[in-house]
Formats: sequence, C-alpha cells, structure tokens
Amino acid sequence: MKRIVLTLVTILIGVSIFAQDFQGVATYKSKRKMDLKMDSTQLDSGMQELIMEKLKKQFEKTYVLRFNKTESIYKEDEKLDAPQPAGMQIMVMSTGGTGVLYKNTKEGRFANQNESFSKLFLIKDKLKKLDWKLESETKNIGEYTCYKATLKRKVEIRESIMTIKGTRKDSEEDEDKEPEMEEITITAWYTTQIPVNNGPGNYYGLPGLILEVNDGMETVICSKIVLNPKNKVAISEPKKGKEVTQEKYDAIMEKKMKEMEEQYHRPGKDGHRMEFRVGG
Repeated sequence: MKRIVLTLVTILIGVSIFAQDFQGVATYKSKRKMDLKMDSTQLDSGMQELIMEKLKKQFEKTYVLRFNKTESIYKEDEKLDAPQPAGMQIMVMSTGGTGVLYKNTKEGRFANQNESFSKLFLIKDKLKKLDWKLESETKNIGEYTCYKATLKRKVEIRESIMTIKGTRKDSEEDEDKEPEMEEITITAWYTTQIPVNNGPGNYYGLPGLILEVNDGMETVICSKIVLNPKNKVAISEPKKGKEVTQEKYDAIMEKKMKEMEEQYHRPGKDGHRMEFRVGG
C-alpha cells in the first residue's frame, strides 16, 4: 500500500512540473529532395553533379526550437557558407524562410521576423488550423515513442528550374496562366512523452511535440532534445520590422521575385551565375 501511495505522489509531482515550469530545447536537421531539371546543352554531366552536390548541402540546415507549454521560438542555427568556385555563383530564389519564428499556441497566433531583399519584416497573423488525422502507426525516434499523423494540403505546382543567366525564355502565355494546384500529404511523427502542442516551423496542433515532419519534398527531423535545462529557456517575441500580415508579405515577395527575375534575365549582362527557384 505504501508503494502505491509513493508511486502516485511521484506521478503527481511529475505532472505538476510539466504544468508549471516545463521547458525544452529541440534541435532539428532538414533535408530537401532535389528534383531539378537541367539543360544538358548548357551543362555537361560533371558540372551537373557539382551543382547538385552544392545545392544539396545548401538545403541541409539545422534549426533550434526553444519551447515551453504554450510558446516557442524557432530559428536557424546559422553557419558560414563555404566560398563558391570562381566564375560560378548559384542563386537560390525562394519566397520561403523562417527567420525568427515565435508561436503562441494558447493564443493561436505567430510572429515571424524575417529579413527579405535587405528589408526586415515582422509577419504577424493567426496560426492556421491544421486538420491532422491521427494514425495508428508508431516508431521510435531516439528514445521517444512517436505516433503518426497526416495532413492533406493543396499547394501550387511549381517546378524546380535551373537556368544559366540570360538564357531562360518564358512565354507571356505561361506567365499569365493560372497556377496549377495539387494535393500533398504531410506526415508528422509526435511523442506524447513531451506533452507540448508544438513542432518545427509552422507545425503544431498534436498531443505531443512533433519530432519529424515530411511534406514530400523536405524532411525535418529532431536530432537532440534537452528538457528542463539548467539555464532558463529564453522565449521572447520579436518586435522589430515592418509589420504585415502573411497574405501581404506573400504578395510583396511574389512581386519582388518577378522583378528580380526580369532583371536577372535582362539581355546584355555578363557572368556565369545560375538561378535555382525552389518549387512548392
């Protein structure tokens, strides 16, 4: 009888810790599937392999999620890029990026401080409701038992394109055409052993921390977790930057991307730069 009472007290103490001061730091690694079309008339096989290897490394990133029961900060653990060979510059064009992402799952909102085109933005908006379907499959990630959840989402079909500067030829008809959409399945793996409604990037909404997520093109997986570290986890909502909604920011980025493409492909410019536009 005494053993039962002691066990119950231990469980209650554990629950109390989770409810009050529970904090953690999770490290994630990302990898992107490279589905890239290259023009064999412009690039030989050796150059194509070199470019693919460099792009692969450029999309292998490390992120850190600092979290408590209701808030989190998600930020890339930045490192210095290796210098590119002389005469070759690879330009990655994307409207994505997280910068410093603050999420408040209790209040259902986020703030994303992001520097784009040399301007600092503060994107503030409501968190999108994610209609997860809880599955029965399980697997282990490190020492944690994880459960599978899936999510359907419609996204614009956008090919990954590699072109040499000044050679791309887009017809006006293609530019004016309505974007095609496709439905993708996002798969997440979460653990109830860390009972926080959070995860990497904009993902959240499951009964445990998301340790892995895959959208068909990119995989983000947790490689390290520290729970209740000695030094208190600092979670501070970003305040600086031009404040915009997510819709407004997306419109600004799309306009800037088109302007950049027009300038980049303008005739009469020298150089051997290459452009890579991320699909999705």
